[in-house]
This record gives sequence, C-alpha cells and structure tokens, in this order.
Amino acid sequence: MKEIEVLSNLLLAPYIIKATALIGKARNVKGNQFRHVLATFTILFNYKLYDDYMLLKAAVIHNLLEDVPDTSEEELRNIDHQASQVVDLMLEVTRPKGISKAYFLKRILEKGSYNARILKMADRISNLTDLHRDNYSRSKMASYLD
Repeated sequence: MKEIEVLSNLLLAPYIIKATALIGKARNVKGNQFRHVLATFTILFNYKLYDDYMLLKAAVIHNLLEDVPDTSEEELRNIDHQASQVVDLMLEVTRPKGISKAYFLKRILEKGSYNARILKMADRISNLTDLHRDNYSRSKMASYLD
C-alpha cells in the first residue's frame, strides 16, 4: 500500500480529542503535555512508522492517565476496534506510582514489548529536545542524559 493509502486509514481524531485534556497540564520545560504527546507522535511519524496505527494512537494519549487521573480507562478502550490494545500499550509505558524511574525504564528495555520500547524511545527523544539551559542546570541535563 502506498503511504497516502496507509495514512488515509488512520483514525486519529478521537484520540486527539481525548488528548486535548492535556493542554492545561504544564511541563517543567514550559509548554504543555498536549504539545509533548503530539511531538512524540511526530517523532514516530518522521521515522516512517505511520503504518503502525496502534503505536501512533498510543503516542497521542501516552501521558493521559498519568496527567489526567480522572480519565476513564474504559472510555478509552471503547474508542475504536484497536483501542484496547492502544490502552494496553499506553499502560505499558506509564510508570506506576512507587516505582523508580530507573527501574521502570530498565524494565521496559529488558521486558517491554517492541512497541513499548519504540514509544518510550520517542517519548524520551521528545523530552531530550526540551532540555534547555534556560530551564535546567548543566548537572540536571547531564543527569537526565545519563
């Protein structure tokens, strides 16, 4: 299938509508979480992963349950025929409370699904592009890179 045909089958609007709840959620680096999830989506898109609809949909909502806790998981699972798999992927890249970031990232690296590793990598790339010296000290940036 040609790229345009693949993209014409991507039903993304309901996920974007859900993700708009992130607009009011600030990030430490300024901006908001909505811009971040779309940046994560764009990173995947730039790497030509536009035929993996589940991955792209998960990118758009990957921070939703973490940053908007009153989001209904059941409602998300009923968006479309892939929604349950999308939510499962989103949950796989959502750090549970009480788990250290280092342990969580190591667990994804060693035991995560292929799509979870790809999505988390795009998420981390987006986070890296937001590291600016006007927002973070050199030591904080070095720590994040480590």
